[in-house]
Amino acid sequence: MKIALAQIAPRLGDPDANLARHLQIAGRARRSGAALVVFPELSLTGYLLQDLVPEVAEEVSRGARLRKLAAASRGISIVAGFVERGAGLLHYNAAGCFVDGSVAHVHRKVYLPTYGMFDEGRHFAAGESFQTFPAPWGRTGLLVCEDFWHLSSPYLLSLQGMEALIVISAGPAKGVDGSKDLRSSATWVELGRVVARHLSAWVFYVNRAGYEEGWAFQGGSFVCAPSGDVVASAKTLAEDFVVATLRPADLRKARLAAPLMRDEKIDLVRRELERVTADRSAPAGARQPLPRRSGAGRR
Repeated sequence: MKIALAQIAPRLGDPDANLARHLQIAGRARRSGAALVVFPELSLTGYLLQDLVPEVAEEVSRGARLRKLAAASRGISIVAGFVERGAGLLHYNAAGCFVDGSVAHVHRKVYLPTYGMFDEGRHFAAGESFQTFPAPWGRTGLLVCEDFWHLSSPYLLSLQGMEALIVISAGPAKGVDGSKDLRSSATWVELGRVVARHLSAWVFYVNRAGYEEGWAFQGGSFVCAPSGDVVASAKTLAEDFVVATLRPADLRKARLAAPLMRDEKIDLVRRELERVTADRSAPAGARQPLPRRSGAGRR
């Protein structure tokens, strides 16, 4: 099975031009024999939209560009990022998976970075769930950028039987220190390897390239096998198109070697989350003291 990583540099605020690019690359991916092509976060619009958010937003059920993208998904599944127009005046930073001419799944970004150089909380509403969906390559979870940095996100998807995790991002380049790799890019790879290894799932990560308003986006897309090994990677700081060949047997092999999610104690996790949540919600004076361990206080 082949997966194509479309590491592009979308044009800011020009969804028609970006759609044309998506259709062109989807055709290239189809001709390469890929079953899926993945584009980065907000690939239809560009990232630093700010006041342009309402202008480029589309309803999932009626958006003209999304319908064209769905139509192009016959013969090649497509994951792309866009601005979803929700109810009222709400807009979401969303990722859609298009399969066989229709929308298979939409994920609304849950964690909106609003710190440092990021300001997403001013322009987007937050999603409220993590759900898997069936896909031709296996049960799949979909995350957008910052979602991946919260380990509870892939964990919750894994509890729903996730076999493949697709992460799309608009990660800027940071940590230029003269070493071979950008520190920010190396951190993404480390995170991908840990999640793939400990949840025994494929991780497909696609970041954007190019520049917007003085920001440089690092690229560095990759595929991690369920063993945690990186089996394909794209260039940093440049557009790239990579086709990765996957061996479906690797998933079963990794899960047999380390059945960590099979042995997960979900009821224990639920009980502990309820206890911790109740404790955190209680007034400071009413919180339960930490239990004293056997032997504590003796020397």
